[in-house]
Amino acid sequence: MNSLYCRSEDRLTSEEYPHMRRFYRVDYRLLNADNEVVDSSDGGSSLAFIEGDGTMMPGLEAAVVDLDTGDEIKVTIEPDKAYGFPQQSLIRTVSRETINANVDSVEPGMIFQVGSGDEAAVVRVVEVVEDGVVVDGNHPLAGVTFKFELTVTEAREATAEELEILAMNGSA
Repeated sequence: MNSLYCRSEDRLTSEEYPHMRRFYRVDYRLLNADNEVVDSSDGGSSLAFIEGDGTMMPGLEAAVVDLDTGDEIKVTIEPDKAYGFPQQSLIRTVSRETINANVDSVEPGMIFQVGSGDEAAVVRVVEVVEDGVVVDGNHPLAGVTFKFELTVTEAREATAEELEILAMNGSA
């Protein structure tokens, strides 16, 4: 009987099959402009991703790809390689009815989904005005430059099972 699966010793390497992706687990420290730690994986979860899966900011993934377990780097990631720059076109006034929420009042800082299907967007309320609600659809970290200290704690070829999960989720 033929099988679509292969034994572990028969698996291809990334050199033999260039579309195979690597799995990375990374400990991090995120620093502000004064080099103070504002977030880290210390006592929490490391970042984990498969190269090309779209879950990491592009600059962070590019900094880690081709590193090996134990490698340590410091990297600065500009907004164009992170969450982009704020776009004025994503700040707009919508009718109160557009904010389809089960709340008594809409106030600045609240987060809502507006629209549906392909038109759905997550927005933050900036201001409530007489003729509607001013919302901002920019990512909250748009325009931010990131400074990371990174330690790769695991770097290996992604398993067939991990790649299959990516494919089922539409990320492959």
